[in-house]
Amino acid sequence: MPNTSITAAKGVAQAILAPTIVCLKIERFRGLKALIWLPASGVNLILGGGDVGKTTVLDAIALLLSPTNPVSLSDTDYYARDLEAGFVIEAVVALPPTSGINNQTKASWPWHWNGSEPVVPGAQDGSAPDAPVYRLRVQGTPDLELLYEIAQPDDTSDSLPIGLRRAIGLVRLSGDDRNDRDLRLVQGSALDRLLSDKGLRSRLGSDLSKNDVKSELLDPAQETLKVLDVAFKEKGLPEKLDLAITGSQGISIASLIGLTADRQGVQLPLASWGAGTRRIAALTIAEQKQGDAPITLVDEIERGLEPYRQRELMEKLQAGKSQAFVTTHSPPAISAASHATLWYVDHHGQIGKLASKQVAKQRQIDPETFLSRLAVVTEGATEFGFVTALLEKALGDSALKRGIHVTDGGGHESTLGLLEALTSGGLIFGAFVDDEGLHPERWQRIATKLDKLLFRWTSKCVEVEIIGKLSDDKLEVLLIDPKDEKTGMRLRTLADRLGIQEKDFATIESKAGPHLRGLIIAAALGEVPADKIAEKKQYQSHSQIWFKSIAGGRELADKLFSLGLWQSFKPQLMPFFNAVRLAVHQDEITDLQL
Repeated sequence: MPNTSITAAKGVAQAILAPTIVCLKIERFRGLKALIWLPASGVNLILGGGDVGKTTVLDAIALLLSPTNPVSLSDTDYYARDLEAGFVIEAVVALPPTSGINNQTKASWPWHWNGSEPVVPGAQDGSAPDAPVYRLRVQGTPDLELLYEIAQPDDTSDSLPIGLRRAIGLVRLSGDDRNDRDLRLVQGSALDRLLSDKGLRSRLGSDLSKNDVKSELLDPAQETLKVLDVAFKEKGLPEKLDLAITGSQGISIASLIGLTADRQGVQLPLASWGAGTRRIAALTIAEQKQGDAPITLVDEIERGLEPYRQRELMEKLQAGKSQAFVTTHSPPAISAASHATLWYVDHHGQIGKLASKQVAKQRQIDPETFLSRLAVVTEGATEFGFVTALLEKALGDSALKRGIHVTDGGGHESTLGLLEALTSGGLIFGAFVDDEGLHPERWQRIATKLDKLLFRWTSKCVEVEIIGKLSDDKLEVLLIDPKDEKTGMRLRTLADRLGIQEKDFATIESKAGPHLRGLIIAAALGEVPADKIAEKKQYQSHSQIWFKSIAGGRELADKLFSLGLWQSFKPQLMPFFNAVRLAVHQDEITDLQL
């Protein structure tokens, strides 16, 4: 077994003081067709755009470990509404002795975790440390019913009882404004586990049943009840009807009891306070029971919380011993996640780890890269402006409105490193880059992974491509800045490279002769003439006067059309733009909207 697996197996053995999901498998649940994930033992911060499946992952865990028996399913809980195929949610879980897993009426036998999968005890190769785990599973049947099971190493399965699920513990802070379950005496809630008064419900029921509810009825209602009693007796039904406070299946009288707190001299239910207060209160309740470390789910941690309280909550989660699963779209929450493991869910519903230095740098300078539905990584400012302008034509709208975030990778080498880190995590991003002839094998691996979502110019870069394809009679038009602010400066960069004072185009064209196109390309790229090394910075700055900026990239995109070049580039560019459209669930198109 590889060393990484040994390390992971040791982590399971050490983390057994608290319930820990070491592997989560989801098949055909809601919008997720298939997902296999090995989360970390501490805080798992899940990033990604809207509608990619982040909340679905949390909902799957919540359903598997639900401390109550959900009463109904919907066909929308099944992938593509395929009831016959059903769905399966399975977690490989390390459980402490306090969970009661060893005190079941029927014994549940442990598996061994080898760092990547559960194996039958005694079947491992001997290199893995002892890491006992259990396979817990819930299935959605074609009859819209739930089947809870513990998978045994002998290929049999036993029932996963509700008592064990409650003992494992689950604290869930969802995005629902009315979610206050852990602040009330609902069975299995954080407050219920903290107080641990099992006899309370029967005592409440006994006391409340003594209340004479019928005497509170008005006379007409009492007469109606008497008539109903006669009708019951005539039909042989139970008689001597009365009214009393009762519970029902799935509803406990005690669940009506919740925490209250003082607000300006009035005791108000804590459930009526703000979302942020309710969330932190629920976690505080869970913390109070010594030795209890329930698995914690927090959907959209920023909900109801100011940035400083988001950071406070992240720090609280990271300081605890519970395994936590958190989703967010908040840069302050991401920056506070210094000890969390970051994950990204891409538009295919696959989840990958954001672990490298390149990712950490990108997370700091542009966190929206990991908060979008699809990120398109560009090599620099020119490519950023160029692809952004063309995406607007390909989408018929702003890329941001479609959940697409274009980001600057900060140069060829850093962009390559970032894309390698992202693809190694199994993630799919878009990329729009140059071909500088470097690292062909590394680029090929990325191309294999991203397919048409990777665009690379066949020659060096966008400036070389466009200027190289222009006819001679349009080179002068290329120089013209749309705002007419840089046209004169561009002519000056050419004159300086020719060593002449005159900067009118006719003189420059005459002096440059057949080398005019190459002269323009050199200025646009900021190339330094061999005899001008001492003036390196001055000549490199020429590129900023031309197209090395976001505005310059947009200018090149516009000139692709105004100079009549689009048709020659269309076969090369359209596969990329259609791949982007498909990634955000839009149909392919045959041409851009001009």
